[in-house]
Amino acid sequence: MSEIIDDGGVASAARARIGEAVRTRLDRNPMVHRIETPHLEIYGRQDFLSAEECASLRELIDAGAQPSTLFSGSANAEYRTSHSCNLSPWSPIVETITQRICALTGIAPETGETLQGQRYTQGQEYKVHCDYFPAAASYWPRMLKSGGQRCWTAMIYLSAVEEGGETHFPNCEFMVPPVEGMILIWNNLDRQGAPNEYSLHAARPVSRGVKYVVTKWFRERKWAP
Repeated sequence: MSEIIDDGGVASAARARIGEAVRTRLDRNPMVHRIETPHLEIYGRQDFLSAEECASLRELIDAGAQPSTLFSGSANAEYRTSHSCNLSPWSPIVETITQRICALTGIAPETGETLQGQRYTQGQEYKVHCDYFPAAASYWPRMLKSGGQRCWTAMIYLSAVEEGGETHFPNCEFMVPPVEGMILIWNNLDRQGAPNEYSLHAARPVSRGVKYVVTKWFRERKWAP
């Protein structure tokens, strides 16, 4: 098998086709609304999960939560202060939710990473970051071999928050407040398939309450952890 050679930081026809397919599917779904912003493809759907499903996932997160790390593997007490855990794909509810996300987006299930849960208590946050992999990052060659660039992100709010905890897209100048059961879906790449800096986002500090979310990232090819 020949070695895969790619540059995750440039346009890609294959990644662009993934974006077009997902965009077309979501635009046709009357239950999905597009958030109007000129430089980012981002969608929302209310009541994607029931209150009971959200509660079950919160229990799983509480049972497995550990201090969050950055993707490079380092922990940073200031940059990402939440707790998180990978949820077992063999859990019936995790399997159900994963199938529902894939059905909504039309993305091949085998390209999806493990569903990750995150919990933010008062004062906790995740400062501005990207979900795509910068091609200059030291870990890019490893990510290239394990499925390539991250294309789409699907994130579900599992709890309402009394104050704070918004998902902030600073380059687009808007924030999305947590609404229990709502899913947010956005393209981390532009229409040419290159990383889109308008997808940079942050989890704003929680001022009152506890914020729970689950996140699923999709690669351009089959994910091979």
